Amino acid sequence: MRYLKVFISSVFSFPFNIPGTAYHRSLQGRKIVMNLLKTLLSERMKSPRKESKDFLDLLVDELGKENSMLTEKSALNLIFVLLIASFVSSSRTISLATKFLSEDPKILKDLTDEHEEVLRNRDEPDSQITWEEYKSMSFTQQVIKEAGRLANIVPASFRKTIKDFAINGYVIPKDWLVMIYPPATHLNPQIHEDPLTFNPSRWEGKPESNRGEKNYLVFGGGIRYCIGAEFSKLEMAIFLHYFVTKCRWKDVKGGNIVRSPGLEFPDGYHIQVMPKNVGVL
Repeated sequence: MRYLKVFISSVFSFPFNIPGTAYHRSLQGRKIVMNLLKTLLSERMKSPRKESKDFLDLLVDELGKENSMLTEKSALNLIFVLLIASFVSSSRTISLATKFLSEDPKILKDLTDEHEEVLRNRDEPDSQITWEEYKSMSFTQQVIKEAGRLANIVPASFRKTIKDFAINGYVIPKDWLVMIYPPATHLNPQIHEDPLTFNPSRWEGKPESNRGEKNYLVFGGGIRYCIGAEFSKLEMAIFLHYFVTKCRWKDVKGGNIVRSPGLEFPDGYHIQVMPKNVGVL
């Protein structure tokens, strides 16, 4: 995990592969992680599991197929990308949402009320979340969407122009690499009123398209819209459901936010979590 953090913290840096630079640290972190993954994949290929298979087992099965398009190198890259996507996106957005909920009791109450209503409407109080219940969590979706806007987990993405095109009086030539910077939209006061304020209600009555929106680029947009967007929103909704209905918490230390350029908690974010029916010390 340490070397994965090194890679993530230095991935957006000037490409100077010189010892001591952020870019060099990023490459070294990736190299160490990839060597570890290669060892794990090799061990799993030698002793494949027949039951309780995980993602690594599925890759091993695919590698063993005749005429498979998957190679060991591409399999390792898939695992690495999965680690980045799962570690960076949902976890940091949930951390930021928790911080904002701690700072705004009214929003926390509105969120809690929505989930307690879900519990009251159940025939079986201890049953798991149903799809209908998930779709009814409208304010939860607003909280997740607003946390995503402020988190800007992917601070930049890149596209290659396929033809010349003009924008705001400038011509972008064909084959140029264009960097898209979502925070320029997400934190723009001309688009989002009081953009640094956590205000989930700004999204009320504004459902997100499954292809993204020009003013909301958390999951990209168009044909490159994140394939895991709906899964990550479901994951965060389920976490929030159990968190606000079963737990209460208190900020302990940390919580300062730095964007370098992605979201970072340089001092960490520490909270004390207790069962909801027990007081917080």
